[in-house]
Amino acid sequence: MLIDAVQSVGRFVKITAAKVHDKNFLKELELISHSMVVFDRAYNYYMQFALWTEKQIFFVTRMKKNAVYTVIETIQENEKIKGKAMVIKEEIIELEYHPENDKGKKITNQTKRLRLRKVSYQDDKNRCYEFLCNNFEITAEEIAFLYKKRWGIELLFKKMKQNFQLHFFYGENVNAIYTQVWCTLIAQLLMTVIQKMAMTKKAFSVVASLVRIHLISLLDVFELLSSTKRNYLVKDHPPNRVTQLKFALS
Repeated sequence: MLIDAVQSVGRFVKITAAKVHDKNFLKELELISHSMVVFDRAYNYYMQFALWTEKQIFFVTRMKKNAVYTVIETIQENEKIKGKAMVIKEEIIELEYHPENDKGKKITNQTKRLRLRKVSYQDDKNRCYEFLCNNFEITAEEIAFLYKKRWGIELLFKKMKQNFQLHFFYGENVNAIYTQVWCTLIAQLLMTVIQKMAMTKKAFSVVASLVRIHLISLLDVFELLSSTKRNYLVKDHPPNRVTQLKFALS
């Protein structure tokens, strides 16, 4: 899934078999120039990185532990300070990769080089990370900050599993799984839109619960979400109907 870093909603989703490598997902993305994408090291794909660099599409990811590279230049190097979030080292490196043919197979008798930035960063808990980036204009601290934004997609998955029936599947065939996943994604998107339009301070879990409980009630959902009172007043009601419905919102 590709999500918007600001809105935390899915922008592009592709469902595949578990045996399909994660890096193949990057080929499906249609990004415009000067986009910035952030992903973890499971998606390391040097050929795609090179194509993005040519199109001025930027990325931030973590470097694999077994990566082979050549250091071209060391921009800065600092001594570690325990308990302080800081850049330890910033380098310009070159990686070798094999280009691919039209069928996606590597041309093993050819090698190309890709120049990237490598940033070694320590957080306030003394954990060290190594980042790769093809943008040479932003600072090393900004690279670390951008990668931190990647955690947003983990929070989105957690939100979906906690508030919707996605922790187990009702059916075992492909269509049943696809249908349940897509319904969950649509429901999450609609709940996010409702939460934004109602301009409520209620948590997403509260919004989802209220909508689920009163799904068949004749209530104005936006008034229900924006109200801070325990009583819900029905303004426009048909004759001979109770004028006030009380719901416990806590």
